[in-house]
Amino acid sequence: MASKKTKIDALIDELLEGCEGPKDILGKHGLVKELTKRIVERVLEAELAEHLGYEKHDPVGRGSGNNRNGKGHKTVHTESGSIAIEVPRDRNSTFEPQLVKKRQRRLEGFDEKVLALYSRGMSTREIQGHLEDLYGVEVSPTLISNVTDAVMEEVRAWQSRPLSEVYPILYFDALFVKSRQEGPVKNKAVYLALGVNLNGEKELLGLWIAETEGAKFWLMVFNELKNRGMRDCFVACVDGLKGLPEAIESVFPQTQVQICIIHKVRNSLKYVSYKDRRAVAKDLRTIYGAGTIEEAEMALDEFSRRWDEKYPAISPSWRADWNRLTVFF
Repeated sequence: MASKKTKIDALIDELLEGCEGPKDILGKHGLVKELTKRIVERVLEAELAEHLGYEKHDPVGRGSGNNRNGKGHKTVHTESGSIAIEVPRDRNSTFEPQLVKKRQRRLEGFDEKVLALYSRGMSTREIQGHLEDLYGVEVSPTLISNVTDAVMEEVRAWQSRPLSEVYPILYFDALFVKSRQEGPVKNKAVYLALGVNLNGEKELLGLWIAETEGAKFWLMVFNELKNRGMRDCFVACVDGLKGLPEAIESVFPQTQVQICIIHKVRNSLKYVSYKDRRAVAKDLRTIYGAGTIEEAEMALDEFSRRWDEKYPAISPSWRADWNRLTVFF
């Protein structure tokens, strides 16, 4: 239904918190475009292999009367903008791509499914279901199987790729999406690890799917990042999930944990009546928007004098988390 947020909508909202603008995710070299380009090109290669009857580097199939003949270039349009892809060709010009047909220029509803393919926890059957949705037509089981194998190879390579040893900033968060698996629709947690590398570029380190969000699962994520080559992070930005900072520090002991200001403000405003929300939010902004930590402490004292009588739970919660709220200073 139109009122429901798609996975891509929720994922982009979460990734863009604290970012300078949508170009970081949806720009010319953004995350969604790169993943979409990889999936489309791998699927088209698998289609051509099924058409020719042999894999790209299989010497047995060569000489069968029709062979690969380089690649053509094409620009297609998705929800995240234009993407340049390479379309493989055959020597006899009998290959008719099905995912991106000849003269087709738009891929509707593509981004959500591509991101779902890259997230962990999907079975082969689920991936086949997504691919069938992408085609939008009935195709042979052999083609779907071949395409699934090609996509799984690409997805596993991305999921297990080596990471940089050091990331100045990492963002860890989970969002909840509705997912149908073997019958009923359930809410599932999609864990996100987003890093800022030494070149100042944002890099999605991984996606993981679980039934719920918990520090124990996050600990597994942190250990996986370490096994993939990451050795240190200067600042890790997280929400207020209990046990999450301790899980980070157990794997990366030198990392400073910054509680996300956006999450903190949202949680604080839960205590506030609608008529006071704008004023309270403005006074909270003077705290995290201060130029120095000393100025922030003075702003918190002023906030307490103004609002503690009416909303006594807000300023004590900020003081309790103060050491992790002020890391960015």
